[in-house]
This record gives sequence, C-alpha cells and structure tokens, in this order.
Amino acid sequence: MTDDARFAIIDGKSIAAAIREEVKDATAGLKAKGVTPGLAVVLVGDDPASQVYVRNKHKACEAAGVASFEHALPASTPESELLALIQQLNEDPAVHGILVQLPLPRGISEERIIDAIDPAKDVDGLTAVNQGRLLAGKDTLEPCTPQGCRELLLRSGHDPAGKHVVIVGRSNLVGKPLAAMLMQKAPGGNATVTVCHSRTPDVAAHTREADIVVAAIGVAGFITADMLREGTVVIDVGINRVEDPAAKKGYRLVGDVDYAGAASKTAAITPVPGGVGPMTVAMLLQNTLKAARQQTGAAE
Repeated sequence: MTDDARFAIIDGKSIAAAIREEVKDATAGLKAKGVTPGLAVVLVGDDPASQVYVRNKHKACEAAGVASFEHALPASTPESELLALIQQLNEDPAVHGILVQLPLPRGISEERIIDAIDPAKDVDGLTAVNQGRLLAGKDTLEPCTPQGCRELLLRSGHDPAGKHVVIVGRSNLVGKPLAAMLMQKAPGGNATVTVCHSRTPDVAAHTREADIVVAAIGVAGFITADMLREGTVVIDVGINRVEDPAAKKGYRLVGDVDYAGAASKTAAITPVPGGVGPMTVAMLLQNTLKAARQQTGAAE
C-alpha cells in the first residue's frame, strides 16, 4: 500500500505477489509429500483477451510450481465434445482444479458446462453447488475475483467487519458472491452489505453512505467523486477499454471509477490496472492448492 498525501493506493500487484509466494512455499511442502497441485485450463475459440488470460495463468502456475494442463479447442467444438473433456478431467487424479475460460462460443451453454465440473475441482467457484455452499456459509471453493477483493481489504488494513459495504453490480461472477462473502458470520465478513445495480433508482444515495464501495458494474468511470463521501475505501473491479490515440495500442484500460476525480476523496483506492486484476490469478492458485489438499487428504 503506497501512501499519497491525501489517500493510499491499494497495490494489488504487490499483495498478489506475496500470495503467490505463499502458494509457492506451500506447494513445495505438498510436493515433498508426493502431491503436485494440478490445474487444467480449457480454452474454446480464439478470443484474443482469453488467450492472454490463459497465458498469464500458465506462467503463474509455472512460477508457483503448480502443474498446468492446457486444452485449446477450436470455436467449432460441439458442446458434447467439451462435456466429454470435462468428464475426463473430473476423473484425472493429476488434475485438482478445472477452469473453463469464459466466454464460450455461441451455441455452447455456459451453465451446462460449468455445472459439469466436479465441485471439488471447481477452482473458479462457479458451479451451482459451490455457489450454494457459499451462500449457506459452508467451506467451499470461492470465486476468485470476489475472493481477491476481500483479500485486498484485509491485507491493506480495511477489515470489512462492522462496515457498510456498497457493491455496485450484481453479477454471478462478482457482485452476488462478494455480497455473500462479506455478510458471513466469519473472518473477512460481518459487514452490512447493500447491493446496487442497473435498476437501482439512485445509486449515489447509497454509495454516499458507504464505508467501502466496490465498483463492479462494467461501465467506465461510473463512480464519480460526487458519489462518494470523504474517507471511503474503494475497490474498483472494472476493466474497460477506452480509445486513446496517444496510447501505443490506441486504447487504455480504465476502471468503473473515475480515478482522477474520485481518488482524492478516498482513504484508499485500487488502481486499474494493477488493483483487483492480479488478485484473480493469485486466488486461482490458492484455490488449486486448497483443492489439491482436500482431494489428497494432505494436511496444511
């Protein structure tokens, strides 16, 4: 966490690096017991962004000592073939975690594919079984991005316990599971949670009352300075491309928060990029390690 004269930047890169080192050390201990955590990543089609994500996950696995199994399939792959591959991975003892890179090509049901994954190997925490366990407050493999948001808060000294957290966005990937995590009667929870979304009449009326705001609505610069009170902690989950002729690629990445305008009103804020993004991969590694321990009975 880097201090500014007015606010602190929650450095997701450094926090994620520390978690990856923890996973690396724990993985080495597990290997000494004869267990190598294994992650299978399935990519269907040739979406450029998805290809980058998969490469980053492979590099992260390599660095942490986690075995990485990549399965790249053409966009024309029928759903039945993808389901057969998932069943094969479910039965493979060397594979402790399975991640299907989303989005999937048109004509393939994401719901059917995700729910075909063995919940014990669902390191993205997206199966209906694991989502239900999360809501019920049972131990489970949690979705990586919301898990990363919670970890950012805890490791930067902003425990959500007793705080009013306003989450802007209700997706199954971030908003809903994060709300469930933060309201649990457990460490990292015990917050009072409000969820706003596209049908909330006056989002600002809620965010101005928040101790912590999590922006996960997918709209560039949606949260502006006038929507925050002084001293708010802001976690910006958004990653949006905006045109920028001055940039080398012709665009730049921005979050769901108007960073330049809003940062000075915050006590702490995550940048984009370099905030939540690196945490997602770190949590994926952590989940793979946890899954390997649970499946092999290896003690922590």
